Amino acid sequence: MLEPAPTPVTPSPGTPSKNPSSTRLHASPAVRWLLWTTGTIALILGIAGAFLPVLPTTPFILLAAACYAKASERFHQRLLNHPTFGPTIRNWEQYRSIAPRTKKVAITMMTLSIGASIYVVREHLWLQLLLGAIALSVGTWMWRLPEHTDPEISNSSRPGDASR
Repeated sequence: MLEPAPTPVTPSPGTPSKNPSSTRLHASPAVRWLLWTTGTIALILGIAGAFLPVLPTTPFILLAAACYAKASERFHQRLLNHPTFGPTIRNWEQYRSIAPRTKKVAITMMTLSIGASIYVVREHLWLQLLLGAIALSVGTWMWRLPEHTDPEISNSSRPGDASR
């Protein structure tokens, strides 16, 4: 399940890294196990979010990729090569940005979901305020993320864009 930590490969000076997040695995097996478990839970939630409007897909998939990058190179590569989630993850890892369409869909779905949740708990003002604060902070964070559309990434993401 977990691979041993590989020896670090040092590129020659001036050579850009192909994948900035593919640093070496964490040295501690216990931490790698914890990261792998967290990544797996995030991946399950992200996949569920593709079908349930209440759960966001993109943040959970990015969290899973970050956890797998330090816990399991095999799982990280599988996510990077996934036809639906891979382009979004590669865009995040290479440019620390998300595609404009992904951002718009994520913010729209979050607004609709939180709005519906606020309506459902309309008798609990404190819960409505908490949901509103969460929506405002996450929405502001996401809105401020840089947008980047890499033609290579964009073309490969059309069939099943991980936009939610």
